[in-house]
Amino acid sequence: MHGTNELELSPQIFRRPPRIGGALLAAGVLGLAAIYAVPRATEAVLSLDDPVRIADRALDDTFSAAVAQREIENALAAEDSDLAQSFVDLAADRKVKLDPALVEKVRAAQAEAATARHQAASFARGFVTGEPDDMAALAGTALGDLTLFGDIRDALRECTRLARGQAADELVLGLAGAGIAITAGTYATFGAAAPARIGLTLAKAARKSGSLGAELAGSVGRMVRQAGFSAAAGRTGGLLNFASDIGRIERASGGRAALDGLKIAKDPRDITRLARLSEKEGSRTRAILKVAGRSAIMVAALAFDASTWLLGALIAVFGFVSGLKGLVERTTLRILRRRREKRMRNVMAPFAGAAACS
Repeated sequence: MHGTNELELSPQIFRRPPRIGGALLAAGVLGLAAIYAVPRATEAVLSLDDPVRIADRALDDTFSAAVAQREIENALAAEDSDLAQSFVDLAADRKVKLDPALVEKVRAAQAEAATARHQAASFARGFVTGEPDDMAALAGTALGDLTLFGDIRDALRECTRLARGQAADELVLGLAGAGIAITAGTYATFGAAAPARIGLTLAKAARKSGSLGAELAGSVGRMVRQAGFSAAAGRTGGLLNFASDIGRIERASGGRAALDGLKIAKDPRDITRLARLSEKEGSRTRAILKVAGRSAIMVAALAFDASTWLLGALIAVFGFVSGLKGLVERTTLRILRRRREKRMRNVMAPFAGAAACS
């Protein structure tokens, strides 16, 4: 009865044998497409928070030999040999050829900046003013803060302005107070808090020089208020982590790179991304930030690629599933057709034998 119902209910299905070759080929092609697209879509999505890949993509669109030469010449004119060397290093890393004579000028400028006379003058200027413009000046500024001279100087200056009814920078005052607390923690932990200490020094220097953006300054101000002016500042995750990230940039790429990063950052998460970028790129970081700006850390540079790969992966997976479904259906119909033909042969066999005997 079951076989009879099947024969009666589906005569159209078995009118001709279903072809599975095309369905098998389509499912195979779509399966290979899914195998190719899905890992790349996954990688593209994960790369949205990879500052190294973001910066690399930004440089693909902006960096060239002409750009490198122009920026090196501008840096030398501004007596910023550190930035000029950063562009030389970046060009070498990206296989961009530079004029050998220009590279030699950079080496000469670096040698001049490394002379004892220049280093001593920069160190003294950083110690007294607390405004580092090169590594020697940063060393002087950091020493001033580690001896509490710098933080006390800045705190007294801002407090004096408040007492006189003048405009005072409350953020500098707060950073100086937090710096005193973290300096105590640095001594107590035998230098474990040193990256945070140098980070606060650089944040304060950026604020005094006007290179700390308004949005980032607002976030730092909130962290300082949460930390207060006590030893608790050294145990406050937000401020300590922020300062430590700045210290990571300074350690990997230099103080000028950290100041450049503070200039373009808009929130503490940008500083964390810059720290990761600097630990990978080292001396090339300043050149990357100069050419790419915020594009070096913004996910928009890879968002289009990620969305394209995601769309392609979804289409490939959906197509593969649909093709597999069609293949299974066609294979099932072919099996059912063969079973039907076999039953028909079994039914017709006695009649065929009778006809042969007659």
